[in-house]
Amino acid sequence: MTERSLRDAVRAALADELRSDDRVFLLGEDIAQAGGVFKATVGLVDEFGAERVRDTPISEVAIIGAATGAALTGMRPVVDLMFADFAAVAFDQIVNQAAKHRYLTGGQCDVPLTIRMANGAGAGFGAQHSQSVDSWLYGTAGLLVVAPATPADAYGLLRSSIQEPNPVVFLEHKAMYGLTGAVRDPPAAVPLGKARIAREGDAVTVVASQLMVHRALDASELLAEEGISVEVVDLRTIWPPDLTTIATSVQKTGRIVVVEEATPAGGWSSALIVDVLDAVFDHLDAAPQRVTGDPTPIPYAAALEAAWMPDAARIAARIRSTVV
Repeated sequence: MTERSLRDAVRAALADELRSDDRVFLLGEDIAQAGGVFKATVGLVDEFGAERVRDTPISEVAIIGAATGAALTGMRPVVDLMFADFAAVAFDQIVNQAAKHRYLTGGQCDVPLTIRMANGAGAGFGAQHSQSVDSWLYGTAGLLVVAPATPADAYGLLRSSIQEPNPVVFLEHKAMYGLTGAVRDPPAAVPLGKARIAREGDAVTVVASQLMVHRALDASELLAEEGISVEVVDLRTIWPPDLTTIATSVQKTGRIVVVEEATPAGGWSSALIVDVLDAVFDHLDAAPQRVTGDPTPIPYAAALEAAWMPDAARIAARIRSTVV
């Protein structure tokens, strides 16, 4: 095992895919000599050259459009879209073009496109650069949404995403690039659509993704001192979710709390609870609960941003309410 940061795990996955498949190339703003705004592509242009690590103009629409075209002709482009909020600029290309082509051609045309985005709050970037865009995208048919919470999963899920024949939005939490963790040597691929039990427990199931997995684990430590045993499920893939793993956990615990780093309206957490109710309603001993951010834009001021985000104390309070 090797200790790696999430940033280094992403870089390693990109390098290994570039080495193993000549069809893979990277494109985005300032990803070559500058190494990307979050420094996840540092050094790759030196090894693979400017043809395969390509700087682009500042046009998200053009970047996604060009990458979709390249994917349709047999290449495996990996886009660095920088801040996930910029998906709004290229929304038509993502949801109406890339996500639809395989369906519109009856499966004759694969679209092996991976779109990397820096997601989430907690780094002080303000309302227009701090959103979790998971729920903008997870309901788009034809599009996979992947969200690693550990360096090992960042490596393994990114490699699987690049090898996937359908378009994938790969979310990297910007407040977690420096997070370190053990990664196998050599690293292992991780299948898409398979959740991870991050902590075992028997009193309540907590489902979360990315930074909220770690906040949920912190909350579980607090509650363990009170004798409340929490099982934490790391979604890994937001769409499609691993309902089998989640339902199995809820059958054991009888309770579920879903944590989503976003405003409460229209979130994937609501849809997931509906799926759980449909699958294991008779096993529930308490009403499902959600923990989310507030129904406001994300504040810039550090204290206000921290208050907006679900933290261990808020998550623990909601979990506690389901078992007492």
